[in-house]
Amino acid sequence: MHKEANEAFEHKHTERLELSAVSMADLAALFAINSDPETWRHDPDGRHTTADQTRVWIDRAAARWRTDGLSYWSVRLRSDGSTIGVGGVQRHASGGWNLYYRFAPSSWGHGYATEMSQAALAAAAAVDPEVPVFAWILGHNEASRAVAERLGLKNYGEFVDTNDGVSRLAYADRQPFALDPQPGSAVLDGDAESDGESRRQLQ
Repeated sequence: MHKEANEAFEHKHTERLELSAVSMADLAALFAINSDPETWRHDPDGRHTTADQTRVWIDRAAARWRTDGLSYWSVRLRSDGSTIGVGGVQRHASGGWNLYYRFAPSSWGHGYATEMSQAALAAAAAVDPEVPVFAWILGHNEASRAVAERLGLKNYGEFVDTNDGVSRLAYADRQPFALDPQPGSAVLDGDAESDGESRRQLQ
Protein backbone atom coordinates (compact mmCIF):
# COMPACT_ATOMS: atom_id res chain seq x y z
CA MET A 1 0.00 0.00 0.00
CA HIS A 2 2.78 2.42 0.87
CA LYS A 3 4.52 1.89 -2.48
CA GLU A 4 1.27 2.32 -4.37
CA ALA A 5 0.39 5.46 -2.41
CA ASN A 6 3.86 6.84 -3.01
CA GLU A 7 3.55 6.38 -6.75
CA ALA A 8 0.05 7.86 -6.79
CA PHE A 9 0.81 10.98 -4.78
CA GLU A 10 4.48 11.85 -5.04
CA HIS A 11 3.71 14.09 -8.03
CA LYS A 12 0.46 16.05 -8.11
CA HIS A 13 -0.89 19.15 -9.80
CA THR A 14 -3.47 21.61 -8.63
CA GLU A 15 -4.85 24.53 -10.61
CA ARG A 16 -1.78 26.67 -10.00
CA LEU A 17 0.73 24.44 -8.23
CA GLU A 18 3.08 21.57 -8.97
CA LEU A 19 3.58 19.30 -5.95
CA SER A 20 6.60 16.98 -5.92
CA ALA A 21 7.86 14.69 -3.17
CA VAL A 22 10.55 16.63 -1.35
CA SER A 23 14.13 15.67 -2.24
CA MET A 24 17.68 16.90 -1.90
CA ALA A 25 17.29 18.61 -5.27
CA ASP A 26 15.20 21.14 -3.33
CA LEU A 27 17.85 21.88 -0.71
CA ALA A 28 18.83 25.39 -1.79
CA ALA A 29 15.26 26.60 -2.27
CA LEU A 30 13.96 25.07 0.94
CA PHE A 31 16.88 26.35 2.99
CA ALA A 32 16.11 29.84 1.71
CA ILE A 33 12.52 29.47 2.91
CA ASN A 34 13.34 27.79 6.22
CA SER A 35 16.10 30.26 7.08
CA ASP A 36 13.96 33.35 6.45
CA PRO A 37 13.04 34.84 9.85
CA GLU A 38 9.72 36.03 8.47
CA THR A 39 8.58 32.44 7.84
CA TRP A 40 9.17 31.73 11.55
CA ARG A 41 7.52 34.89 12.85
CA HIS A 42 5.41 32.89 15.33
CA ASP A 43 8.16 30.44 16.33
CA PRO A 44 11.60 32.08 15.94
CA ASP A 45 13.46 29.20 17.58
CA GLY A 46 12.46 26.88 14.75
CA ARG A 47 14.33 28.77 12.04
CA HIS A 48 17.00 26.85 10.15
CA THR A 49 20.35 28.58 10.55
CA THR A 50 22.45 26.16 8.47
CA ALA A 51 21.87 24.21 5.29
CA ASP A 52 22.69 21.05 7.23
CA GLN A 53 19.52 21.51 9.29
CA THR A 54 17.47 21.66 6.11
CA ARG A 55 19.36 18.67 4.69
CA VAL A 56 18.47 16.54 7.72
CA TRP A 57 14.88 17.75 7.57
CA ILE A 58 14.57 16.84 3.87
CA ASP A 59 16.15 13.43 4.43
CA ARG A 60 13.65 12.65 7.17
CA ALA A 61 10.69 13.90 5.14
CA ALA A 62 11.78 11.93 2.08
CA ALA A 63 12.02 8.76 4.18
CA ARG A 64 8.39 9.18 5.20
CA TRP A 65 7.32 8.72 1.59
CA ARG A 66 8.88 5.26 1.72
CA THR A 67 7.50 4.25 5.11
CA ASP A 68 4.07 5.94 5.17
CA GLY A 69 3.15 6.49 1.53
CA LEU A 70 2.72 10.24 2.08
CA SER A 71 4.91 13.07 3.30
CA TYR A 72 5.80 16.60 2.29
CA TRP A 73 5.88 18.11 -1.18
CA SER A 74 8.00 20.87 -2.58
CA VAL A 75 5.53 23.41 -3.93
CA ARG A 76 6.23 25.13 -7.25
CA LEU A 77 4.24 27.52 -9.36
CA ARG A 78 3.10 25.91 -12.57
CA SER A 79 3.41 29.27 -14.31
CA ASP A 80 7.18 29.59 -13.96
CA GLY A 81 8.47 26.58 -11.99
CA SER A 82 9.68 28.65 -9.04
CA THR A 83 9.72 26.94 -5.62
CA ILE A 84 7.50 28.87 -3.22
CA GLY A 85 7.04 26.49 -0.32
CA VAL A 86 6.82 23.05 1.20
CA GLY A 87 3.97 21.16 2.82
CA GLY A 88 1.73 18.14 3.02
CA VAL A 89 0.84 15.54 5.62
CA GLN A 90 2.87 13.12 7.72
CA ARG A 91 1.88 10.47 10.22
CA HIS A 92 1.39 11.25 13.89
CA ALA A 93 2.71 8.81 16.45
CA SER A 94 -0.99 8.38 17.23
CA GLY A 95 -1.57 7.12 13.70
CA GLY A 96 -3.38 10.20 12.40
CA TRP A 97 -2.18 12.70 9.82
CA ASN A 98 -0.36 15.91 10.65
CA LEU A 99 -0.87 18.85 8.24
CA TYR A 100 2.11 21.13 7.65
CA TYR A 101 3.12 23.96 5.36
CA ARG A 102 5.65 26.76 5.08
CA PHE A 103 5.69 29.28 2.24
CA ALA A 104 8.02 32.06 1.16
CA PRO A 105 6.69 35.45 2.29
CA SER A 106 6.62 36.67 -1.31
CA SER A 107 3.91 34.08 -2.03
CA TRP A 108 1.65 34.93 0.91
CA GLY A 109 -1.84 36.23 0.33
CA HIS A 110 -2.57 34.29 -2.87
CA GLY A 111 -4.31 31.24 -1.41
CA TYR A 112 -1.46 28.85 -2.19
CA ALA A 113 -1.40 27.36 1.33
CA THR A 114 -5.10 26.57 1.08
CA GLU A 115 -4.70 25.09 -2.40
CA MET A 116 -1.81 22.85 -1.35
CA SER A 117 -3.57 21.84 1.87
CA GLN A 118 -6.69 20.80 0.00
CA ALA A 119 -4.55 18.43 -2.06
CA ALA A 120 -2.92 17.12 1.13
CA LEU A 121 -6.29 16.46 2.79
CA ALA A 122 -7.48 14.61 -0.30
CA ALA A 123 -4.32 12.49 -0.34
CA ALA A 124 -4.68 11.65 3.36
CA ALA A 125 -8.30 10.64 2.82
CA ALA A 126 -7.30 8.39 -0.08
CA VAL A 127 -4.42 6.68 1.73
CA ASP A 128 -6.05 6.22 5.15
CA PRO A 129 -9.51 7.75 5.55
CA GLU A 130 -10.11 6.19 8.97
CA VAL A 131 -7.95 8.59 10.94
CA PRO A 132 -8.15 12.35 11.59
CA VAL A 133 -6.04 15.08 10.06
CA PHE A 134 -4.65 17.57 12.61
CA ALA A 135 -3.42 21.14 12.21
CA TRP A 136 -1.68 22.57 15.29
CA ILE A 137 -1.82 26.37 15.37
CA LEU A 138 -0.73 28.99 17.89
CA GLY A 139 -3.75 30.97 19.03
CA HIS A 140 -2.43 34.35 17.90
CA ASN A 141 -1.71 33.14 14.36
CA GLU A 142 -4.86 34.49 12.78
CA ALA A 143 -3.76 33.86 9.18
CA SER A 144 -3.19 30.14 9.71
CA ARG A 145 -6.39 29.82 11.70
CA ALA A 146 -8.21 31.32 8.73
CA VAL A 147 -6.60 28.75 6.40
CA ALA A 148 -7.66 25.89 8.69
CA GLU A 149 -11.21 27.18 8.77
CA ARG A 150 -11.32 27.54 4.98
CA LEU A 151 -10.28 23.89 4.80
CA GLY A 152 -13.26 22.95 6.96
CA LEU A 153 -11.18 21.95 9.99
CA LYS A 154 -12.79 22.43 13.39
CA ASN A 155 -11.08 24.07 16.33
CA TYR A 156 -11.22 21.57 19.21
CA GLY A 157 -9.55 23.98 21.60
CA GLU A 158 -6.13 24.33 23.18
CA PHE A 159 -4.18 21.24 24.18
CA VAL A 160 -0.68 20.41 25.32
CA ASP A 161 1.31 18.16 23.03
CA THR A 162 3.67 15.77 24.80
CA ASN A 163 6.14 16.15 21.92
CA ASP A 164 7.27 19.60 23.00
CA GLY A 165 5.00 20.63 25.87
CA VAL A 166 3.64 23.64 23.98
CA SER A 167 -0.05 24.52 24.10
CA ARG A 168 -1.63 25.07 20.69
CA LEU A 169 -5.06 24.99 19.15
CA ALA A 170 -5.92 21.56 17.78
CA TYR A 171 -7.78 21.87 14.49
CA ALA A 172 -8.98 18.60 12.97
CA ASP A 173 -11.32 17.23 10.33
CA ARG A 174 -13.15 15.15 12.98
CA GLN A 175 -13.05 14.40 16.70
CA PRO A 176 -9.40 13.53 17.40
CA PHE A 177 -9.24 10.12 19.03
CA ALA A 178 -6.38 11.00 21.40
CA LEU A 179 -7.94 14.05 23.03
CA ASP A 180 -8.42 14.08 26.76
CA PRO A 181 -12.00 15.27 27.33
CA GLN A 182 -11.05 17.58 30.21
CA PRO A 183 -10.48 21.12 28.85
CA GLY A 184 -7.15 22.64 29.73
CA SER A 185 -5.54 19.36 30.70
CA ALA A 186 -5.67 17.45 27.45
CA VAL A 187 -2.67 15.82 25.83
CA LEU A 188 -2.29 14.60 22.28
CA ASP A 189 0.22 12.01 21.20
CA GLY A 190 3.49 13.45 19.93
CA ASP A 191 4.63 13.13 16.35
CA ALA A 192 7.25 10.52 15.50
CA GLU A 193 9.70 13.27 14.59
CA SER A 194 11.96 13.80 17.56
CA ASP A 195 12.77 17.49 17.20
CA GLY A 196 9.31 18.95 17.41
CA GLU A 197 9.43 20.20 13.81
CA SER A 198 5.92 19.00 13.09
CA ARG A 199 4.57 21.17 15.89
CA ARG A 200 6.16 24.25 14.33
CA GLN A 201 3.61 24.31 11.57
CA LEU A 202 0.93 26.55 10.14
CA GLN A 203 2.70 29.31 12.04
